[in-house]
Amino acid sequence: MSADAPRSPVSETLDAWRMVAARRGVQGRLPLSSLDRLRDSLVDTEGEVSYSLEFDTDELQVPYVEMRIDAGLPLECQRSLQRFVFPVNIVQRLGLIRDEADEAALPPGYEPLLVPSDGLLRAAELVEDELILAVPVVPTMPGTEAMERDWPAGEVEQERANPFAALAALKNKSN
Repeated sequence: MSADAPRSPVSETLDAWRMVAARRGVQGRLPLSSLDRLRDSLVDTEGEVSYSLEFDTDELQVPYVEMRIDAGLPLECQRSLQRFVFPVNIVQRLGLIRDEADEAALPPGYEPLLVPSDGLLRAAELVEDELILAVPVVPTMPGTEAMERDWPAGEVEQERANPFAALAALKNKSN
């Protein structure tokens, strides 16, 4: 989308097909506290998300929305159990499809977004979906990797953790 293309203020719902036809974009901010589905993954809901959604068609006439999301998610480090802010910077192009069968026709680099039959999309839900996918399965604070080096497991612990250690001991006895 060109820099001089019209931008609209954020609204609750967007008509995807009208936005594509008009080559429009929206941008906005959402407090983390307003994202109900994401809230359970966070330590607290301090902070906000800034985003922009740009609607257009590519050179193959595939309608898409390009999402740009910037946020800092407060998570709990699973190594140190301390709160830290996980930076999230997402640039994602979603190919707008009317039917699941259309997914195969999307060019490489596009993620499919099935648009409801009424054509209405909720900006906050799109942003929240991407943030949920961005949360790491095991959040770890940068700089905590040294903890593993500082407290390595002892030899006895490593042998106990190895289920084949007992077999190796039996094999050595038989020799």
